[in-house]
Amino acid sequence: MSTFKDKVIIVTGASSGIGAGCAVHLAGHGGLLVIVGRNASNLKETAEKIVAAGGSEPLKVIADMTKESEVEEIVTATLAKYGRIDVLVNNAGILETGSIENTSLEQFDRLMNTNVRSLYQLTMLVTPELIKTKGNIVNVSSVCGLRSFPGVLAYNVSKAAVDQFTACVALELAPKGVRVNAVNPGVIITDIHKRGGMDEEAYAKFLEHCKVTHALGRPGDVNEVAAAIAFLASDAASFSTGVSLPVDGGRHAMCPR
Repeated sequence: MSTFKDKVIIVTGASSGIGAGCAVHLAGHGGLLVIVGRNASNLKETAEKIVAAGGSEPLKVIADMTKESEVEEIVTATLAKYGRIDVLVNNAGILETGSIENTSLEQFDRLMNTNVRSLYQLTMLVTPELIKTKGNIVNVSSVCGLRSFPGVLAYNVSKAAVDQFTACVALELAPKGVRVNAVNPGVIITDIHKRGGMDEEAYAKFLEHCKVTHALGRPGDVNEVAAAIAFLASDAASFSTGVSLPVDGGRHAMCPR
């Protein structure tokens, strides 16, 4: 369980869902975690789970990823405490519904600023440190970056941008020994869909429909995505870069007929 022993790992969006599960998983493998989120009480809960899992007390950073000064503080606080950065997990993101007929520019900007611009800024700031440590980056994208789905237009565009960003930065940093990969989850049981506007009844129907939309016949679990992130961030994936890895129960491979 020492895969990430003494590795300093930043995980954004760590106050819930995939980010929280990933942080706990990586800490359980020896990582020194910096957990970032907007919700202080939820972030505290993640920290408690990390300690309960046998991990070291993480550094908690309260930050709104759309505010440049707060993104800068993530790096400043991490270097002040640990003096290095080995892994960056860009997980923070939001999901909203809408089509070309009803997605406003304000909504589009909100999704792109959160899902792409903030990721770009943090990666840019962390890159010099990762070059020093020969570290790596894992971006949390979506099957929506690989396949097109109606009704979530701006979200799809943002995740396609994340995949292109992953590939481009992987090529740029490969000569400097820094790997950059992404995971592309399908439907994972978290609260992101409810935060995106689904009520309990709609969400229950949505999960039931996963039996049809995912080849494995079910939605995924946070721990399944966390394990994929851990693999890509570990030395076990030392010859993998520029990868967008579906963790989606086969959804990316499906063609309705």
